[in-house]
Amino acid sequence: MRLGYHTITWGGVIGAPAGVTSAKDLYYLSNGSVETAVRDIASVGYEGVEVFDGNLVAFADRPEVLTDLFAETGTELVSVYTGANFVYADVLPDEMFRIRRACELAATFGAGRLVVGGGARRAAGATDEDYDRLAAALDSVVDVAAEHGLDASYHPHLGTIVESPDELDRLMSRSRIGFCPDTAHLAAGGGDPAAQIRRYGDRLRHVHLKDFARETGQFLPLGAGDLDLPDIVRAIREADYDSWLVVELDAYDGDPRTAAEHSLTYLRELLVQAGA
Repeated sequence: MRLGYHTITWGGVIGAPAGVTSAKDLYYLSNGSVETAVRDIASVGYEGVEVFDGNLVAFADRPEVLTDLFAETGTELVSVYTGANFVYADVLPDEMFRIRRACELAATFGAGRLVVGGGARRAAGATDEDYDRLAAALDSVVDVAAEHGLDASYHPHLGTIVESPDELDRLMSRSRIGFCPDTAHLAAGGGDPAAQIRRYGDRLRHVHLKDFARETGQFLPLGAGDLDLPDIVRAIREADYDSWLVVELDAYDGDPRTAAEHSLTYLRELLVQAGA
């Protein structure tokens, strides 16, 4: 296994405000310094980094700044996270325009994976047609990603129409996209992350790891919450997945580097115990 970390912890996630009126410009962004995040991630001992699509847009006109940073720190860009509503037919062409741009930038900076979230939950509730539209859009994302040498996977997320185990099943039966389990989001959605990884082990393409406190609903560094992470690692190994594990922590009340270090120490010990 190779270990990476997402830059989201340095400032949390925001969206580009231009997207309120122009969907093609609505990127995810981490609100901190990517340069600081990459240096902290590398100094702790991670080999790889995941970023949001909007953070790559910020380097589009000066790519050497980021490529030199990866070379300096000995890290690589593993994956890029993007997403969209996907269920509104009139908006979808602009959303796909933006996702194509994210794929172009991901390929420019050497990433091999595109991680996709989304599927808007309407005020009136989700319909079967929404799942059909989401699935069809994600199949298109798979093709666009492949054109740029990227392997695409879907990340279930709170606030979308794919939160619960049943909702995940509704999507996965309709789409051919790969699966990126996020252990905390799956648990917060009422699922058993290890069981869901086992269910879709043949479609496992990427992994997001974070811990979860069921009583408070808080996302936490690895080993600080309630999740059965040893069983989750067993499920990943049973799927014959031997690739990147990316730790992702949306926010942390303290030094983000400390959180990254805590998770790495725990994860390394866990992998040794698992013989991985």
